[in-house]
Amino acid sequence: MRRTTAVEPTAARTSPARCIGRALRRFADPRSLRWKVAATVAVAACAMALGIAILVHRTTQDRDLAIGRGAALQQLATAENEVRSGRPESDAGQLITYLVGGEVPDELRDRIGSAPGPVTWYDTRNLHQGPWMWAATDGDGQALAVKVNMGGEMRSLQALDRHMKYAALATLAVVVPLTVLAAEVVLRRLRRVADTARHIKRGDLDARTRGRGHDEIGEISSAVDRMADALQERLHSEQRFTADVAHELRTPLTGLVTSASLLPEGEATDLVRDRVQVLRALVDDLLEISRLDAGAEQADAQPVPLGELVTESVRRTGLETRVVVTGRPVAETDPRRLDRILTNLIVNAHCHGRTPVEVTVDGATIVVRDQGPGYPRELLAAGPQRFRTGAAERGGGHGLGLTIALGQAHVIGATLTLSNATPQGAVATLHLPVHGS
Repeated sequence: MRRTTAVEPTAARTSPARCIGRALRRFADPRSLRWKVAATVAVAACAMALGIAILVHRTTQDRDLAIGRGAALQQLATAENEVRSGRPESDAGQLITYLVGGEVPDELRDRIGSAPGPVTWYDTRNLHQGPWMWAATDGDGQALAVKVNMGGEMRSLQALDRHMKYAALATLAVVVPLTVLAAEVVLRRLRRVADTARHIKRGDLDARTRGRGHDEIGEISSAVDRMADALQERLHSEQRFTADVAHELRTPLTGLVTSASLLPEGEATDLVRDRVQVLRALVDDLLEISRLDAGAEQADAQPVPLGELVTESVRRTGLETRVVVTGRPVAETDPRRLDRILTNLIVNAHCHGRTPVEVTVDGATIVVRDQGPGYPRELLAAGPQRFRTGAAERGGGHGLGLTIALGQAHVIGATLTLSNATPQGAVATLHLPVHGS
């Protein structure tokens, strides 16, 4: 398995289909804040609808029972008057269902006499025929009872419950999409802040959220912008310091080189001249980095035969490196800067890797691979950084080679990708821009 990190100096070119697919995956992600907000609102709406439904159900049921009791007591009073007037029981019609030991339920018979006056009882034993509201009294030692059918009220209450359920579902069908749309406005602002932070991480210190508003997201946006301003100013200060140091060292270094050339030949003189050349190369690298940081470098693109240029670059390094070229590729690029990139990659592979080192050219792609332990994890995660070699000691280099290669790749519009191969070895892949893309 290869562990890869891409250091892309140019903006990634993403097709509309990939953008749409990525947006759909992000929209359907159940971990998204929009769905958490929608779920919270849905639960709150369901809880509110349930509470209102229970309140309306009980209120309506209590009202129906009160009406049923009133109707039963009224019919009981009518029945008492008819019985006292001496009219036959048949004249009382079906209002009277009486007689202790007859059809009067035991539950109602037990209630008679427990309280002064008539008593009522809501009979739900046979809901198939409808619930009944009973009213009974004990007059002159004889029980008298009537019942009123409450089936209509029960069906009305059931219909009310169904309508409330449908209304709750319809409300959810409207509220949840509106909540998702409302959350999208907030999430778009949060994504803008996250995108700005990612751009800053990739080195685009000019990226800003430009957020507006005085809410919490506006405060986060302002904080990110202020952080980017401070980071940019600090980085510019470091870049100016590097450039100033390099320029200040240039003059005394020139005199030192001249003085070293006047020394008599000998072992000590050779040592001094070698160290002076190392110092001169370091100053030249610092000056090159300062120009790259300042954006003062411009590419001079022209058609270049990659096979011949790579072979010549390897020859000038003086290091044993194998070159494999597929076909006769030609690219439109800056040959001087491409040579600078290849030289730094090859020297880095020999300094920090192990032989054999191989350079392959296939189309507009150039790959430099060694057989060493590979790039450190910190370099793969954060990219090349100046004066960081990844070695246990600093004697293997100054950590500027990959930084310069990355900067020059940015100038010519190429993409430099660093990765580790399996089972071992570091791989540097340079993708040159295709003509017309």
